[in-house]
Amino acid sequence: MSARAETSARGQPAQATDHDGRDLSTNNADGRDVITNANVVETDALTKRFGDTTVVSNVELRVPRGTAFGYLGPNGAGKTTLIRMLLGLITPTGGRMKLLGLPVPAKRRQALARVGAILWALAAARELEAHARIDAALERVGLRERADDRVAKYSMGMRQRLGIAACLIADPQLLILDEPMNGLDPAGMFELRGLIRSLVAEGRTVVLSSHLLDEVEKTCDAIAIVDRGTVVLQGRVDELIAESAAILRLECSDPSRAAVLLRLRNDVARVDEEGEALVVQLVGGDPREATAHLVRVLLAAGFDLYRLEPEHGSLEQRFLEITSRLGEAA
Repeated sequence: MSARAETSARGQPAQATDHDGRDLSTNNADGRDVITNANVVETDALTKRFGDTTVVSNVELRVPRGTAFGYLGPNGAGKTTLIRMLLGLITPTGGRMKLLGLPVPAKRRQALARVGAILWALAAARELEAHARIDAALERVGLRERADDRVAKYSMGMRQRLGIAACLIADPQLLILDEPMNGLDPAGMFELRGLIRSLVAEGRTVVLSSHLLDEVEKTCDAIAIVDRGTVVLQGRVDELIAESAAILRLECSDPSRAAVLLRLRNDVARVDEEGEALVVQLVGGDPREATAHLVRVLLAAGFDLYRLEPEHGSLEQRFLEITSRLGEAA
């Protein structure tokens, strides 16, 4: 099947189904008005249990309009289960949720009229006039020139973009993508990242689940970190990274002995030896003052300092700090 034909098939209401074959088509007349709530996704105490196993636990989620939002966590953390609840594919055990300001499942059909979703590489697009928008959607994701090629010849990245094209047929305000970076090579990730950012620049909101911290940091404006079904941290990426512990990379004479000295200090949380370099994680406070004090301590102890460089915080660092504390508390 060609890309144009497959996008057409996905755009037909009769074809808009979930992984289990449930109908996701909607009454378009209900969903044509633009909804302007500050948050496009809101959940309160959202919970899902399967028997005695709690997969999603009291999730309080706020996704700001016009952002790329990452729902970040390891495999098995409950990310896909939450997405399926948002789309009305499974029923929550407890709690409340809204999409585009509309309560789900009470107004699910109206809400989903302006939502595009890729769940397990299946796009749910819903528009009766879909055919009129197919070429424009393929153009939007950079597949217009390959529209008549067989999809079987597409790379994984091209297939992901094809799924997004099917979503765009419905002109959605909100796109929900489940693990969209899975299986992509670096070039495919780069292309998809650019596409997501361009969709946000148009005023759309993109929610994506992932366990790939580096890509989420490069792609998203805000995130929620989930661990064992519970949201443990939520906020803007730049603010969360800024809250990370300050880290210094330094090179000095006799680094092994210097590491012993630094580990005895109360203002040092951790020291790792990486070849001739020491990576020093500082305890809170003013990092500039702490750095200056550390230099004085090393020089007073007779060490020669060859290099001192602050390392920029990362989402991975912040994630590891949080999950480490959770592991210690368990």
